[in-house]
Amino acid sequence: MVVVIDPDAGDPLDEPNANASARTAVEKALLEWGRFDLLSQGQETDLIIVVRTGNGKAMRPTMKGGAIDQRPVSGESTDSTIHIGAQHGQPPPLQGNSIPDANRGPHVSNEMGPSEDMFEVYRGNVPDPLDSMSIWRYIAKDCLHEPKVAAVEEFRKAIAEAEKPQNSAKKP
Repeated sequence: MVVVIDPDAGDPLDEPNANASARTAVEKALLEWGRFDLLSQGQETDLIIVVRTGNGKAMRPTMKGGAIDQRPVSGESTDSTIHIGAQHGQPPPLQGNSIPDANRGPHVSNEMGPSEDMFEVYRGNVPDPLDSMSIWRYIAKDCLHEPKVAAVEEFRKAIAEAEKPQNSAKKP
C-alpha cells in the first residue's frame, strides 16, 4: 500500500503543509493498525490511498506546480513499528493525463474541491490507477488529523464488515 497526496491538490496558502501532514498522519495510523505494508511511491502496490485536506470551503487559494508530493526520504514510527523509505528520482505518474500545472512552475491558484478532508482508496498494479474509480472513499471534517485519524478507523471498519460474510460462511 502507498499513501499519496491527491495530484490535483495544491498546497493551501494558509497551511502549506496540510496535505503532507495528513499523509504522515494516515501513514502512522496505518502502521499502528499493522494490517498493510507501506511502500514508497513508485513501487508496485495493490492499493493506493489518496489524501486531500479541506478547509470548510469549496474554494481556497493554493500554491500549485511545486513539489507537492515529493519527498526523497520518509520515516514513520509507532510504539512497535518503524518504517523508513527512500525515493530516487521522480516516481512514475499515477494518472495518464498530464497535469498542465506541473509544467508551469510554482504559482498561486484558486482550487475548487471538497470542503472536508478526503481519503480515497484505489486499486494498484493497473495502468494509470487514479484515472479509475476509487474503490472506497471517506469524506468528513478533520478525518485526516491526529491523534485519531477517523478516516483510517472508518477504513478498518469497512474492511472488517466486508470480511464478516466470508468468516461466517466458513463455519458449519
